[in-house]
Amino acid sequence: MTDPWTWSSLALLGGLHGLNPAMGWLFAVALGLQQRASRAVWRALLPIALGHAASILVVLMLAGLAGLVLDGWALRILGAGAVLAFGAYKLLRPDAHPRWVGMRVGFRDLTLWSFLMSTAHGAGLMLLPLILPSPNAAHGPHAGHLAAGGPSAWAGLAALGVHTLGMFGVMTVVALLVYHYVGLAILRRAWVNLDRLWAVALLAAGAATLLWVY
Repeated sequence: MTDPWTWSSLALLGGLHGLNPAMGWLFAVALGLQQRASRAVWRALLPIALGHAASILVVLMLAGLAGLVLDGWALRILGAGAVLAFGAYKLLRPDAHPRWVGMRVGFRDLTLWSFLMSTAHGAGLMLLPLILPSPNAAHGPHAGHLAAGGPSAWAGLAALGVHTLGMFGVMTVVALLVYHYVGLAILRRAWVNLDRLWAVALLAAGAATLLWVY
């Protein structure tokens, strides 16, 4: 995780999450329209970003724990399999989302909703190909510093921060543009099915990770 491409990819993936209406900005805009106040949009963005970050943190922690018992090769194969399986599931079931009960939600409710939605989309799984160390790292000049096959705590937290900032930035811009200028009609006229695009991206990431192993 020392090359600029990795960090740029983390930020771009965050931006893709922020662009997807299912990840939160649509909910924030709907709250603003319901309350007829732009401050309602702003209030919704932070808990949505926190829930998203919490979902990814769970995946990073699980990867770190798995890395205590698996080497880099086994962990990458396991990670690639998980990404491929989830990508296939999302391609077959693109509308499988948690259902919320209404629009009267507070900070805690929004955080929980965002956590569930991000988990249902496999947001953290997409980061695995970027944060897991190379299987060949154990044979490199820093092999003595690799205590396990999983990502280091600092690298994982840094990746989480970059990704979440990318997501929050794009989500904020899109939510405010839609609320103040564009309107929700754009979803009917010119929107791409990002759920299917995300499923294809998961499959591509899983395949690339598997090919990298071999």
